[in-house]
Parts: sequence; C-alpha cells; structure tokens
Amino acid sequence: MSSPIQHQSGLAEDAAAILATAPAYPQLRLNSEALDKNIEVMAAWCRHHGVDLAPHVKTTMSAPIIARQVASGAVGVTVATVDQVATVLDWGRRHVLVANQVVDRYGLMRLRSWLEEDPGREIRCFVDSAAGVEAAARVFARAAVSLDVLIDVGTPGGRTGTRSLHDALRIAEQVHGTPGLRLAGVAGYEGVVPNSRAEATIEAVDRHCRLVRDVYLAAAEYFETAAPIYSMGGSAFPDRVVEHLPDDTLVPGTRKILRSGCYVTHDHGTYAAVSPVPGLTPAVSVRAVVLSAPEEGMIVVGAGKRDLAYDAGLPVFLSARTADGDAREGATAVVRNLFDHHVVLTGASGLEVTDVVDFGISHPCSAFDRWPEYVVTDGNAQAIDVWRTDFHRSSLATVRPG
Repeated sequence: MSSPIQHQSGLAEDAAAILATAPAYPQLRLNSEALDKNIEVMAAWCRHHGVDLAPHVKTTMSAPIIARQVASGAVGVTVATVDQVATVLDWGRRHVLVANQVVDRYGLMRLRSWLEEDPGREIRCFVDSAAGVEAAARVFARAAVSLDVLIDVGTPGGRTGTRSLHDALRIAEQVHGTPGLRLAGVAGYEGVVPNSRAEATIEAVDRHCRLVRDVYLAAAEYFETAAPIYSMGGSAFPDRVVEHLPDDTLVPGTRKILRSGCYVTHDHGTYAAVSPVPGLTPAVSVRAVVLSAPEEGMIVVGAGKRDLAYDAGLPVFLSARTADGDAREGATAVVRNLFDHHVVLTGASGLEVTDVVDFGISHPCSAFDRWPEYVVTDGNAQAIDVWRTDFHRSSLATVRPG
C-alpha cells in the first residue's frame, strides 16, 4: 500500500503529465466537482417538480459532459441545428429534439436519412408556419418514416414561433392532415426576455407560459401520439414554467420536458443573478497570463474576445496566482474592456507580469464554442484531464437533395 506522500507524489505526476499535453494559456477550465453537483441538483429539481429534462447541449457540445447529463436521468438531448444532430447521433444519442425550424431541403433530407437508417431514433423539430409544414411534407410525404413536429409558440418581438392561439391551431390542423408528418406536441421559449427578476419581466414570462399552455390544450385534438410533448426552455425561469404546466387530466400521457442547458456549468454572471434553482455552482472559468503592466493600476492579460464570452456581460476577475502556483492573496482588478486577444484590467493591485488570472464568465452558451479542447480540474483546481468540444464537425449527408 502506498504512503500518503507517495500517493500525493503520484497525483502530482499525473497532473504534470496532463498539463504537458494541455492547451497553452489561455485555457478554458471546468471544475468537475461543480459540474457533477450541478447535474445532480438540476436532476433532483426536475424530479421534485414532475418534469423531465432534455438538456440543450449547444451549451457545451462536449461528449463527456452530455454523457453525465444522460446518466443522471436526462430523457434525451436538445440541439439547435442539423449539424448538431449529426454530432449527437455519432455520440450514440437516439432521442433528439431540434429546438428550431428545419425548412431547407438539404437539412430535411438529412433528418429523413437518419430516421430511415434507424427507425428507433426519435428526431423531432419545430414548425411555426404553413410554408415550413409544406417544406417538410415535400421531403417526408413518401418517406418510409414520419417526422414528428412540435408547434413552436413565440413572443412578440422575439424570434421564431407563432404569435397567437388562432395561428397555432391553423398549423396544428395543417400538420394533422399532412402525410409524412405527425403532430407530437407544442413548445415555447420563455427566455427571450431580459434575464432579470424585474416585475415586468416575470409578467412577460408568465404571459408566454400561459399562451403556450393554452395552445397545447387547444391543439390536443390534433396530436398524433399517445405521449404528446409540452416543452419549454427552463434555464432562467424554470420556476415560472412549472407554475403554468398543463393539467395532466386534460391531456393524458403528457410529457413535460425542459430544455435547459446552462445549468450544467452555471456562471458568474447572467444565470448566477437570475436562476431560482438553489445549489447551482459556477463550474467554468478562463485562465490567462498577465502579459504587461504598462500603467499604474493597469494590467493587460493574454485573453480576449476570441477566448472569453462577452455577449451577456464582461468577464469577472476571480483570483490570481504566481507562475509557480502560489495564491496572490488580496489581488484585485476590474475588467475594463476586451480586445481580440487582450483583457485590460483597471484598479489592479497585487498583480505582476507572469501571474495567471482566473476569470468567471457570463452566459455559458457563448463560452465553450471558442475552445476545441479545455482543461478539466478537481475541486482544488488541479488539472485531471483534457476534454474536447465538437461545434464544427464537417459531416456529409448520405442523401443529397435532387
């Protein structure tokens, strides 16, 4: 049996070997203990509220993370594009919801080829217009399989989705009478409002949730499955979503599915401020090197727009270490702005050139897509592995449109 000293030495050697092959600075870093905790917390929250989870994997597009989400009870995965469908199918996922419209012939032909290749797969997408239904029908009318679709309900000034109960029911009736298509449910997305808990925002979220529920109940007569789906986003306002779920007795067999993706890593900004799910912990950060101290109180760090999410707020200074790994106790700074490959910090103290700085990010969905690989750490920030993302796979369809 090894001694504690030998064991610690072995861990240090393992970490050194990982770092030898890890990406150079800057690095995206994932705290595996926080990741596992977040997955447990959200799974328990969903069980408590009687909803299933098909996480939106565009957040990370990383197979090891998604495998953990599925192992914890996720009933499938959600994606945004046909290329993302290809990726998750290659990872062995068989229950896929495309939370988007697919209206191009090439994309629809790819969906058809995957469903015909394995009829046990479930691949569903959204529809919100007569033109979209007709486009899908042209590909699936004489196919050996049907395409399951959900009516997408949107919000005024938002993005996709029908805007009224009347229009949604017209689409439901059209799908019901269209060969090759099956109406499998209704979906909405409450997250297009500002991510805040302001009264006006909550009122807008509630209005949308009520409309989606009303559409679902009214469209039930057109459903062509014994287990119709009622699906909402659920990242920022899952508490409001569960307050407006359809009554099980009105549509028996209803599957209530949230598509939240951001919970898995949480963040230090947007979702830290708005999420009502207790116990979620920021799990992702970016580490970079202090390159320059050109002015008093000003520090320039070697990371920038190419490395750090900034669409939902600037990154946050978390902590710093010396190049040898010793904590810089009392170091402070504020992110002023980003250039392509530089962060400018002001009000900086306790930092020197060659130090490494950890930044927290806001909005995980804009963090991982910058990184083909990232460093996985334990709860003490020690490197234990390197994982990969797959946002830009190039895959050719087996069937091309004529």
